[in-house]
Amino acid sequence: MAARFPDAGAGAMSFLRLDLPPALREPLVDFAEGTSPHGHFLLRGLDVGDVPPTPAGQGTAALDGHPTDGTLTLVADLLGSLVGYQDEKSGALIHDVHPVPGEETRIENSGSVAFDFHTENVHHPLRPDFLGLLCLRRDHDGVAATRVASVREAIAHLTPEDVEALRRPVYHSAYPSSFTRDTAAGPPPLSGPHPVIFGDPDRAFLRFNSHHTRAADTRGTRALDALARALETVCRDIVLEPGDLVIVDNHVAAHGRSAFAPRYDGADRWLRRFYSLRSTPLWARRMMRRPRVIPRMADIRGVV
Repeated sequence: MAARFPDAGAGAMSFLRLDLPPALREPLVDFAEGTSPHGHFLLRGLDVGDVPPTPAGQGTAALDGHPTDGTLTLVADLLGSLVGYQDEKSGALIHDVHPVPGEETRIENSGSVAFDFHTENVHHPLRPDFLGLLCLRRDHDGVAATRVASVREAIAHLTPEDVEALRRPVYHSAYPSSFTRDTAAGPPPLSGPHPVIFGDPDRAFLRFNSHHTRAADTRGTRALDALARALETVCRDIVLEPGDLVIVDNHVAAHGRSAFAPRYDGADRWLRRFYSLRSTPLWARRMMRRPRVIPRMADIRGVV
């Protein structure tokens, strides 16, 4: 699904709160209910303002106070509530996604190799319900695609035996590297056991990361391989243009990224990412050290 976003300048936030056209607001609100079979929603034509050179390092704060902060916050809050994670990027609420020299092969936002299908923060008990990716600048060659694949479409390409296997709580998912950058060397912790597919057959949900989710037996491993093939079959490749914002239902669709070749010349691909959570448990809110920032896994592991 796609919609055209009307032009809006500095007053974008109040415009959205009070005067968002029903033709745009209503589909977004409907999408937030989780009924989409495609698991993604595309907004086009957002004003990205003045964009400085793409940073060469992590955490440069190059866009502190940028107008897109407000726009992304507003969209995230329309879907649920903007959140960050204390373990990831020190709790930053909006993430800059761009290649970093020396991190080309990292399977996270700083890399440039192919990033296979995954649901965001697969290990976490309070995974985001939605994530958004806003394009500020595309790659030089115009080939880097955001890849989105819905389990509700992929399930038709799985055998009943594979679906049954994927519904068993026999899978473990390792913490992604974005959550373990500052921890001691060694294998990352595991979450689980958990199912990979759950929910009603006609409205299935997904918890899966092709890089980090592993099965406890050969039956589960075969089913994971079949799921990866099915997701590839139904995948939509979206080459985002500046001002495009793709919103992904993190329980319905897996997403990924195709490979691209950065040049580190200040004109590399640059996206901004947000997470949105429909409801944060009261106990988690009371444990937050900062508003909107989910507590550390060390503090909440085993609670839910």
